[in-house]
Amino acid sequence: MAKTRIDTVVFDLGGVLVQIARGWNDAHRLAGFDEDHPGLRSERLLEHSSHLANAHQRGEITPNEWATGVAEASEGAYSPKDATAILDAWTIEEYPGIAEVIDAIHDAGLATAALSNTNERHWELLGPATGDFTNYPNLERLGQLHASHILGEIKPDIEIYEAFSEAADLNGSRVLFFDDMKPNIEAARRYGWAARHIDYANDPPAQMMATLRHHRIIE
Repeated sequence: MAKTRIDTVVFDLGGVLVQIARGWNDAHRLAGFDEDHPGLRSERLLEHSSHLANAHQRGEITPNEWATGVAEASEGAYSPKDATAILDAWTIEEYPGIAEVIDAIHDAGLATAALSNTNERHWELLGPATGDFTNYPNLERLGQLHASHILGEIKPDIEIYEAFSEAADLNGSRVLFFDDMKPNIEAARRYGWAARHIDYANDPPAQMMATLRHHRIIE
């Protein structure tokens, strides 16, 4: 049994367990669109993208409504079908080595969960919405999976940590949290969790294993 005060490890998904596009331009490229595409020069889309993304991740709009919003904001540079193709290109694959991280935590007797800023379509592609984890098999091994669009809140707002703790029955638990966004880490610490920022480009599983050793979860 681990000699640690932690009893639950919570993961963000994108940039921690799953490789994802790093922004619109990257997803645009992964979807096969040309680098000279006029959509990349749309100032109006840039102005509206954060609002659309936040509404999408809170579950306030559907993927189809988000895609229509992107098409309208780009003033026709993208069609809704184009936007959907870019959305689908956002999730890539699991990081090699995350199975060992999850194994180490479970072997130490600790619980695991995920808390992700995401949307309905990505929740389908990742597996939780459909139960098909073929492309992301290690996500199925986590004890609980929770998403912003279902909770109705997004990180780094403190309300999502409260909603997650209630939904996951973790009130009073001693949590270690991994996320690739510093504002989310800072909010988690204010909420009372131990938290470690993960550099998505520098072997996240190795960073997590080092943190597990630091917290005496593993030797």
